[in-house]
Amino acid sequence: MNRLLGVLVMCMAMAASAEEAGGLAWTAPAEWAAQGERPMRAATYKLPAAKGDTEGGELAVFYFGQGQGGAVDANVKRWLGQFQTADGKPVDKVAKTKAEKLNGMPVTTVDVKGTYMGGGPMMGPSTPKPGFRLLGAIVEGPEGALFFKLTGPEKTVAASEKSFRKLLESVKKK
Repeated sequence: MNRLLGVLVMCMAMAASAEEAGGLAWTAPAEWAAQGERPMRAATYKLPAAKGDTEGGELAVFYFGQGQGGAVDANVKRWLGQFQTADGKPVDKVAKTKAEKLNGMPVTTVDVKGTYMGGGPMMGPSTPKPGFRLLGAIVEGPEGALFFKLTGPEKTVAASEKSFRKLLESVKKK
């Protein structure tokens, strides 16, 4: 009986990974592999590639501290600036943004597709990646904002969209 209970507890622990930063905690989907520490990140997850994609996706979670990381609108604009349409134009008109409340906290979400141009010297591809998508969310917590940035090939991101939403809905104050 004790052995069965031990196996059950271990399986439950493997089913989801709970993380925390900035006074907030969230639960990552079990199929997302937590990665080692990275500069400027509270957590990083590797997402499995969808059928037909040659690479998986990545969710980077950033927390810079209370009052740090910049305004929500500036971050949304920066994320949109990391993408271009197939003809090289800005994605502002085709991107979707939404402001809502989740678990009593303001959340701004971003959904954009196109050619991923990268996120700067430490945060993106060295060459443009066409056919990519970004799902982002900025959760305004009591100790500052948490930034969730999921990027990857369109099919892979689409396959992870419901899991990303579930993760956002799991974000709660500690």
